[in-house]
Amino acid sequence: MKEISQKLTGEIKRLTNKTFKFDERIKDGWFSAVYFLKTKEIAEQKLPNNYVTMQFFQKENAVLCGTDEVIALLHTFADNPESLEIKSLKDGDKITPYETVMTISGAYQQFGYLEGIIDGILARRTSVATNVYNVVKAARTSGEQKPVIFMGDRDDHYTTQAGDGYAAFIGGSTAQATHAMNEWWGKEGMGTMPHALIQMFRGDTVAAAKAYHEMYPEDELAALVDYNNDVITDSLKVAREFGEKLKSVRLDTSRTLVDKYFLRNHHLMGTFDPRGVNPELLFALRKALDEDGFGHVKIMVTGGFTEDRITEFEKAGVPVDMYGVGRSLLRLNIGFTGDLVLFNGSPEAKEGRRYRPNPRLEKVDYFHPNE
Repeated sequence: MKEISQKLTGEIKRLTNKTFKFDERIKDGWFSAVYFLKTKEIAEQKLPNNYVTMQFFQKENAVLCGTDEVIALLHTFADNPESLEIKSLKDGDKITPYETVMTISGAYQQFGYLEGIIDGILARRTSVATNVYNVVKAARTSGEQKPVIFMGDRDDHYTTQAGDGYAAFIGGSTAQATHAMNEWWGKEGMGTMPHALIQMFRGDTVAAAKAYHEMYPEDELAALVDYNNDVITDSLKVAREFGEKLKSVRLDTSRTLVDKYFLRNHHLMGTFDPRGVNPELLFALRKALDEDGFGHVKIMVTGGFTEDRITEFEKAGVPVDMYGVGRSLLRLNIGFTGDLVLFNGSPEAKEGRRYRPNPRLEKVDYFHPNE
């Protein structure tokens, strides 16, 4: 059983290193800035009895993510982690600018060298969770929640997928492109077909869909229909071939192309941008499917979708049933800062920073990373 299942049922409060599987070189300082390592040595030799409190914050309205990972990091690599006092908010909590999300108290040499890693974990996880949350929110602007599929596999290094997938889950995306994105929270990857499959069938979308359906008959059949830049023609071809078996069509038209539908209907041009996946093309596709008796076929769109673009589509009532989003969800626009704010029980911080107690923080119980 995955730890996320135990967490969701209340058997455990936090995910542990059983989920995160940290690189053991963290203990040797391999991923820590050298000045943190030198400061640890100085503290050990010159100030061995110090007791500090480090607090972490950021500067946006955001959806917090990464706290379980940070706590597992501390419990795995800090010296004598059972003696640390950790207080924290939870993954998924809404946070405000400058709100303290976590404090760690103990001797600096126990955990100080992990500061940069902690900042990085919180920054990436919270950025992705917040981006996804905002896109999911945009996808219900019309009053109906449209599914958002997390498709960030091609937009960053593959080693980020498990953590990004978990952050996307915290942000509200429950469908993701790869198995790795689902590793920490329990489902399997999902998807339709790539352009490569249609290419190998020499641009025959129907033939590609037939091959897919024969190989994976239990999957809901979803056809990619923009390969020939004629989405209405190819959507109707596939729909006529498969009827009720066809569940959806996906458009991924390049923003540099104008679909052949508009080239055949010049009289429609002139009042809108006809490039890429645009509202007028989607209205025309929905109308064509409905008039041909395929009202059950849903429409999914991908390619360059952002929070703002989805909001525009939803406000305009564009007939989209699902959004696939990738690159915009991986923008790291939230940074965290760790500050030492108390020294041996007294206020002591760099100018402009101070101890900011937060009554929302909860004391974290120690658990052995191998339990």
